[in-house]
Amino acid sequence: MALRNIVTVGDPVLTKVCRPVTKFDDRLSQLVDDMIETLHDANGAGLAAPQIGILRRVVVINTEGEDWELINPEIVEVSEEQQTGIEGCLSLPGRWGIVTRPEYAKVRAQDRHGDWYEYEGEDLTARCFLHEIDHLDGHMYTEFAEKMLTPEELEELLKEQEDAAEDEDAEV
Repeated sequence: MALRNIVTVGDPVLTKVCRPVTKFDDRLSQLVDDMIETLHDANGAGLAAPQIGILRRVVVINTEGEDWELINPEIVEVSEEQQTGIEGCLSLPGRWGIVTRPEYAKVRAQDRHGDWYEYEGEDLTARCFLHEIDHLDGHMYTEFAEKMLTPEELEELLKEQEDAAEDEDAEV
């Protein structure tokens, strides 16, 4: 396994539509392993192949302590219920925005062997599915952000969330 360089905003690869994966071989498995290692090293929640300069429909996600590998992912279903929250991106380090996305998403994708599966997620997992699939179509969250946050606004929002979580814990 190897760490890959994460490209940042301004690199034209981030605006291109990725091609489907057609060869499920050792090279693809190595790419997925490298992406997972790179994601963990960057302490991120998701990474799409164009973020490391590869125009293929490959995504890795790490939520709830689980690694998800999505090859040729397709959105199957999303909920009408929405979530609005803080979103960032490894290709836009140090920047955060407020983005509204569906609360729930179901995706259909292949694994590194070419087998098809359906995956479901809520909250952060749903947000990651949709954010990373956007990357495969040449889009970044900044296109959908209701507001980009200053460092002070981010700190204030995180403190509010922390205080709300403490209040919930105290009520239990």
